[in-house]
Amino acid sequence: MIKNITTILGVLAAVASLSLADSAPEASAQDTKKMVQNNFVETAQKGIKLSGYVDAGYSYNFTGSGNGTSDVSGRFGSDTAAKGDFNLYAVKLALEKALTSENKAQAGFRTDVMIGEDANYLINRGTTYNNTNTNQDSNALFLEQAYVSIRAPVGNGWDFKVGKFVSILGYEVIERPANMNVTYGLLWQQMPLYYTGVLSSYKFDDYLDAKLGVVNGSQTDNNTTTSGGGDGCAVLAALNVTAPGGNANWSNNFQYSSNNDNNSSAGDASSTSTGVENGSSGTGYTFIYNSWGNWAPKFANDKLLFAFNALLGTASTNDANSQPGTTWFGAGAYAKYQFNDWFSLCSRGEYLGGNNPAKVSTTYQDTNLSLWEYTLTAGFNVIDNLLIRAEYRLDWGNSSVNNFGNTTSDNYNTSTGPAHYAGAEVVYSF
Repeated sequence: MIKNITTILGVLAAVASLSLADSAPEASAQDTKKMVQNNFVETAQKGIKLSGYVDAGYSYNFTGSGNGTSDVSGRFGSDTAAKGDFNLYAVKLALEKALTSENKAQAGFRTDVMIGEDANYLINRGTTYNNTNTNQDSNALFLEQAYVSIRAPVGNGWDFKVGKFVSILGYEVIERPANMNVTYGLLWQQMPLYYTGVLSSYKFDDYLDAKLGVVNGSQTDNNTTTSGGGDGCAVLAALNVTAPGGNANWSNNFQYSSNNDNNSSAGDASSTSTGVENGSSGTGYTFIYNSWGNWAPKFANDKLLFAFNALLGTASTNDANSQPGTTWFGAGAYAKYQFNDWFSLCSRGEYLGGNNPAKVSTTYQDTNLSLWEYTLTAGFNVIDNLLIRAEYRLDWGNSSVNNFGNTTSDNYNTSTGPAHYAGAEVVYSF
């Protein structure tokens, strides 16, 4: 008891000494250091890791008017700034306690936060009408993921994610530095980005693994309906096949939503990615199938990589006017060659089509959706953890470029392009 009382009094004395450190000349810097060393809160836990990156660059779009207004259909918001623009794409922080490889009952977590211009558009991916350069706000905060991970020792180990997690669909991911190219592709712009719910995964062997989940829907922390008239949900499923040599992979991913998703890639937050009018009934559905794969030929000694990405989506109308549903589809091809340890060259070509132009732009003037893009990216790994990339991109197709004369809705012109883009990116990862 006396020992405990002595300890408590010692702590109180140390705290009091710290509070008077600035006013008492006899409290030297060395004394303060000793007190701080002896009184602290333990925050570090074994297995918890902090990682992330800082991603900045410069982009130049050869489209847009003098007042900085421009829109290239199908492009992500921070890739559409008119004329020249310095960009703070993202500062990303990830805190994680990953599950170990042991097949035993265990738990962990992961939280990903992004700050920057990309975060501004990830919150609401839709680019509003007459987008201006003032929308490029680097102060936005986006919670990308926050989930608890659990492993049940069933069979080879059955894993679960509970919370908010990124989409299982798509070859490209939210993190720019992890993709082959700097700018986001046309197909990525139409993919779901994140869900809130439960996702389970099971690895049968070295060649086959699967996922199954139930979530609210795409881009929503509430139920999947956009009208608020129903209590919908979405079912996720995936089957991934890995070649025996480990140099090829084929992934098949599905999403079925019992209502139209709040997955706006065009218009404002009240619009749907399906391009159908929001009604009051809350009825409808969304189905998305995505298939992607990659192959690293063994004869190239890991220097050459080929990949493909395919997308098919359909959604019913959810209004009382019996409007036809929306269908969208697309395909993309990727190639990367690593010339040496510090230089690589990546290429991407994509097509996006469909029957509803509102899928990508509220100003689209053609009856059918038909967009193309080609991107060439050079990468330089000159220093450890430092990536420098330069990129050229070309977009064209029906109403590909929308240039606005002023802020009125009836003063703009559209063209089939081409829309040229040139940019550079610097990434430091840790």
